[in-house]
Amino acid sequence: MDAQSPLLLTLDLAGTFAFALNGALTAIRVAKLDLVGVVTLGMITALGGGIIRDVLIDSLPPATFSDWRYLAVAATGSLVAFVCGRRLERLAGAILTLDAAGLSLFAVTGASKALEFHVGAAQAVILGAITAVGGGTLRDALTGRIPIVLRSELYAIPALAGALVVVITDRAGVFGAVAAVGAAALCFAIRMLGVRFGIDAPSPPGAESE
Repeated sequence: MDAQSPLLLTLDLAGTFAFALNGALTAIRVAKLDLVGVVTLGMITALGGGIIRDVLIDSLPPATFSDWRYLAVAATGSLVAFVCGRRLERLAGAILTLDAAGLSLFAVTGASKALEFHVGAAQAVILGAITAVGGGTLRDALTGRIPIVLRSELYAIPALAGALVVVITDRAGVFGAVAAVGAAALCFAIRMLGVRFGIDAPSPPGAESE
């Protein structure tokens, strides 16, 4: 299944929409930006990881600039958040859920596209994770926060797990719709369990006592 298959394209655009909403809601709730700032942050969050991945695998121009649907979906998600964001209840929960959804979808599509460009298994896993965390990292940096991926939260680990499932099933010759959805579901579940129960990635020995 190549990166332009209907399923993977749908997952990629769904991830773009989810991350656009997430970035725009963050702009409203955390940074309190105006329309331009909300749309800009939403689009950077949605498109940043994919652009980084495409540059690294020499897929130029990046899909963002060769397929109008990515820009349209990112802009739409950002505008939806701008119009409706103030009315949403429990914004913090909505932001976390959308972030986990985008993370999961991009981990799958990122690893899949990397494999299409014939990179190694380990490189595909890493590129899947980069696709997943890249936009969120740019979002946090632009809003003056330490990126989630650098904190002690389960963020990169779920992305790596989802990308790893993609690579393993691809190497086994069974990668398809079920494997793609399963990989995304695994990533989402790990991320949300970490949020729900406050599970962090391992810290350096002795760090808690300092």
